[in-house]
Amino acid sequence: MTVKQLRAFLAVAQTLSFTQACERLHLSQPALSLAIKGLEDSLGGKLLIRSTRSVRLTPEGESLLPLAKHLLAQWDNTEERLRQRFTLQLGRLSVAAMPSFACNLLPSALVKFRQQYPKINVTVHDVINEEVTDMVRSRQVEIGIAFSPEGQGSLSFTPLFEDQFVAVVPPTSPLAHRDTLPWTQLLENDFITLQRPSMVRRLLEQELGKRHIDLPVAFESHQLSTVGRMVAEGLGVSAVPSMCIQQMHELGARCVPLVEPSIACRVGILTQEELSVAAHALRSVLLESVKAPSLPIDA
Repeated sequence: MTVKQLRAFLAVAQTLSFTQACERLHLSQPALSLAIKGLEDSLGGKLLIRSTRSVRLTPEGESLLPLAKHLLAQWDNTEERLRQRFTLQLGRLSVAAMPSFACNLLPSALVKFRQQYPKINVTVHDVINEEVTDMVRSRQVEIGIAFSPEGQGSLSFTPLFEDQFVAVVPPTSPLAHRDTLPWTQLLENDFITLQRPSMVRRLLEQELGKRHIDLPVAFESHQLSTVGRMVAEGLGVSAVPSMCIQQMHELGARCVPLVEPSIACRVGILTQEELSVAAHALRSVLLESVKAPSLPIDA
């Protein structure tokens, strides 16, 4: 049983005329008759009784009529919805992003995406870096934004930018007016950082450990916003990726480029090989609009 056969049956059943059905479907009478015969053969019996003067439905044809209407309506609706998805007139997309990106850089990219594709709804999961990778791998989301994974396996990683770590200091500290700041001077102060298993914490410990520099942690928190407020209130200092600069300034802290060593990490897009049309569109917007953050001149 095919959609073409059902359309042929429905047209004849509704008009009770092969001539009118042919006009509605733009088919020749032989083609229409062949479609009806194919449907009857596949179902195993007569659906229409046709004479030289009239057409009427058999009892089986009467029972098929409401089902045919329903099936074709569902088919047309499905076809239209898929067409809308392929043309980005309708759809839903899930994205996972580490909090530092979700809070600071993702909103402006989503504004551009919404302007171009207003009918695509987006769900954002702001989760720690490791969970971003897990959610993409398990196909809970189509797109993830995270630091470059150590072992990406079957996932594809497309770099967005190289992010440099910056010092976060109280606004009243003499360090706030420095052009650059060595790690040794920063760590003369109480250090505030994210709790494990934060990727930010792990990157700092790994890179400083290579240079035999210990990270003397005085305060820990799960949230970057809490770290920023602690620093702003004078409890200590911290170090965060430069994509968090605006957030730290809004919380009242100040940021200074870090040197000796300069620590950097790649931020990018994690995906599976196959993406929906909507996911491809968001990926393109991210690649076009997300740039490496820079330290404000008045920082």
